[in-house]
Amino acid sequence: MDLINLFGEYVPWSWIVGGLVLLAIELIAPGGIFVWLGGAAIVTGLLTLLAPFGLPVQFAIFGILSILGLAGWIAMRRRAPPETDAPFLNKRVERFVGKEGFLSEAIRGEKGRMEIGESVWRVTGPELPTGHRVRIVGYKGTLLSVESAEENRTETA
Repeated sequence: MDLINLFGEYVPWSWIVGGLVLLAIELIAPGGIFVWLGGAAIVTGLLTLLAPFGLPVQFAIFGILSILGLAGWIAMRRRAPPETDAPFLNKRVERFVGKEGFLSEAIRGEKGRMEIGESVWRVTGPELPTGHRVRIVGYKGTLLSVESAEENRTETA
């Protein structure tokens, strides 16, 4: 019972200490949730220090601030691109877009082949002879879309 009386006597400080405890929990179990709950508790305690609100209003302030903080954090995480040191991991074909190479098999009927590194890839594009220099402009699955790289160089020269 003494703990409840202590909480009732020092309500604003209880919110602040509770917020600091939530922030400490975030250090132990990171995930981003306890930061917003702890921040909401600290702000609720500071507001209660400035203007003494009843307990229902304090819980309403804490709830609203917690929901707003969490909703904002979730929205930011969804918009942010994933952080990675290997952006093309499991996206092998994407790293080829923009690269140039030579056809190892002529493109006839919109299908041909080209070597990239030690692999042979199927390509699609305009009809071009074997050995023609091409630029990879896109892909669909493992089929690379190419265009002539030689035509673009002669047009700009």
